[in-house]
Amino acid sequence: MSKLLTALETAEWLKERDSFLLITHRRPDGDTLGSAGALTQALREYGKTVYVLFNKEITPRYSKYIDDCIAPDDFIPDNVITVDIASVDLFPDNAKSYANNISLCIDHHGSNTMFASNTCLNQERASCGEVIYDILTEILDYTISPVVAERLYVALSTDTGCFMFGNTTSNTLRVASLLVDAGAPIKTLNKELFRTKARSCIKLEGLLNTGLEFYFDGKVAISSITKAMIETTKATEDDMDNIAALPGAVEGVYIGITIREMTSPEDCKISVRASAPYDANEICSKFGGGGHKTAAGATVQKTVSKIKEDLLKVLEDMF
Repeated sequence: MSKLLTALETAEWLKERDSFLLITHRRPDGDTLGSAGALTQALREYGKTVYVLFNKEITPRYSKYIDDCIAPDDFIPDNVITVDIASVDLFPDNAKSYANNISLCIDHHGSNTMFASNTCLNQERASCGEVIYDILTEILDYTISPVVAERLYVALSTDTGCFMFGNTTSNTLRVASLLVDAGAPIKTLNKELFRTKARSCIKLEGLLNTGLEFYFDGKVAISSITKAMIETTKATEDDMDNIAALPGAVEGVYIGITIREMTSPEDCKISVRASAPYDANEICSKFGGGGHKTAAGATVQKTVSKIKEDLLKVLEDMF
């Protein structure tokens, strides 16, 4: 059984130990990478030895916030920490050997399976970056540096859609303000992360918008991303960042769903975005996934058409 730690207890736990390896989740986003990069930098500034396990799915959009943190091949840690990971199913392949030896899990997902020896979990926080901020500010003689502020801002802003998603709280905005004061370059970050798109991304979004399907009097919108669409538009993983939010942006839509073909036609990822009173986590839990009420996901070994059929059955029960 995992031992639950407060932010203060987690700060003390980190101060008492050294030689850390951090793990980020599969298909890493700005939250897991920004959080890992920030915690690595902060602990190094505090005099600790800490690295992040290489994740082959890191995209160019976020690589510069984590490149200087990657562990050498011969590094053997004393303590392994997961960041923004709710279950071992989300471990990248090269992290699975650590699955039974996780010293600490830092997370904000209500669906967390408590797989670590110790867990610092706060599902009231909109991002894992906020949890990391809570922990760092409990280390009384540590001051947030500009590099840490930048990486934490990446975590907060990307997991809240630049503070536009429903998971944004007053605490999120307070922490963001403090990160700006600490040196986070928000003009540059906001332009790079939210106001700049590649041509391939624009083309892919165009295909998605024209192919949207609506159900239940327009309350549900479903889009599909096939490998053929990706090949046609020459879209990259960076182009996929936040693309799951598109269906939910349509007026009158409460549940936006994106189904994406991955390595084969029978290997798909479901991404769900929901507005009250609907629950994205409840939907994805039916497919072995999870997340938050407003945003959740699942990986399913079925075709797009079969997943859509199964989704509509689940949604019919809800409506």
